[in-house]
Amino acid sequence: MMTINRSKVVIIGAGLVGSSTAFSLITQGVCDEVMVVDINKDKARGEVMDLCHCVEYLNRNVKVSEGDYKDCGDADIVVITAGAPPKPGQTRLDTLELSANIAKSIVGPVMESGFRGHFLVVSNPVDIIAHYVYKLSGLPKNQVIGTGTAMDSARLKYFLGELFNIDPRSIQGYTMGEHGDSQMCPWSHVTVGGKRIYDILEDNKEFDKVNLEEIVKRITRVGFDILEVKGTTCYGIATTAAGIIKAILNDENKIIPVSTLLEGEFGEYDVFCGVPVILNRSGVKDVVEVHLTEAEKVKFKNSVKVIREYTNKLLS
Repeated sequence: MMTINRSKVVIIGAGLVGSSTAFSLITQGVCDEVMVVDINKDKARGEVMDLCHCVEYLNRNVKVSEGDYKDCGDADIVVITAGAPPKPGQTRLDTLELSANIAKSIVGPVMESGFRGHFLVVSNPVDIIAHYVYKLSGLPKNQVIGTGTAMDSARLKYFLGELFNIDPRSIQGYTMGEHGDSQMCPWSHVTVGGKRIYDILEDNKEFDKVNLEEIVKRITRVGFDILEVKGTTCYGIATTAAGIIKAILNDENKIIPVSTLLEGEFGEYDVFCGVPVILNRSGVKDVVEVHLTEAEKVKFKNSVKVIREYTNKLLS
């Protein structure tokens, strides 16, 4: 008798990020079933009804349903998007207490359902909340993942693509550390079509006024620029989440910079932060421990220090 394995993703939080993530999953046909859970059941029901009406024009009939925590037992991945968005003048770190309370209210009931899959944490401050979910769930470290600097890295490639008039997908590079103001970019590993960015800047005098650190600052602030004019960011992070989910479910062994627990990598211990990892069906298969310059090491450690300070406040 043929055995059919169906993939199921549960999204907790039916706000703009959660509903956009569901939309991205079904339009890309990433999984067999998407379930939406929200404390506001009417909101979840409305989103599901709307999403169901996409199916006719998609390349795959993805089942979309509303559910509850008790329905998470057979899920491959539970995505936590519920959280507290920063108010004007706040940073992501300022939302920690409220987001942590929300995460605590979610993880217990999900684990009681018998869930043994992967948690993907989107809620900010994502590095610290991912660590909290790891502690609360008791799952192995490879099965609890934060979106980390995956979105920031996509923004990095976009900005460089605009600068050089190159398809962002032809650019290799990422940011690391906190998904926040202290993140850094290991420029020594950024290449365009295999050519080091330092060599591009040196060989092309029209780029002699390019300030790489200003680009990092733009990456850290652009989310707040979007927040200011439209109220939230949703499409970029939703598609980022879908890309991480796809890498896991399809066993892709794809390298994406996500937030994961470090246990000696880059000289850091017991902290979740954004680093390049290999993602496959097991979750985080391995951390890609790139060699940083001395200056890059200092910036990375400074970013980790910020994460650790807030993590210790929460976990103490």
